[in-house]
Amino acid sequence: VQLVESGGGLVQPGGSLRLSCASSGGVFAINPMAWYRQAPGKQRELVARIDVSKATNYTDSVKGRFTISRDNAKEILYLQMNSLKPEDTAVYYCNSRDIFGVYHWGQGTQVTVSS
Repeated sequence: VQLVESGGGLVQPGGSLRLSCASSGGVFAINPMAWYRQAPGKQRELVARIDVSKATNYTDSVKGRFTISRDNAKEILYLQMNSLKPEDTAVYYCNSRDIFGVYHWGQGTQVTVSS
């Protein structure tokens, strides 16, 4: 499974970004997917996940602001991020778990929220 993130960048506080993660080499529709992030000097943390039934859950700090979704036909995972805050600044990683229980990671995309 190969995962390639895109859509990061520099945005002002209160702004929005949409991250994308293109998947290839696996059976996307049957893999649970997630977004993680890692800020400088901090551990990588789970931001949001979506299972094969499209049920979702979020870490408390992004609830009501971020939305995770998936397009199984296009094999793309999304993260819509609204009302961004400086504390959202991090490298965002796409993650999937394949049918063998192996976790796969993308290379990450930088999100910087600053005025």
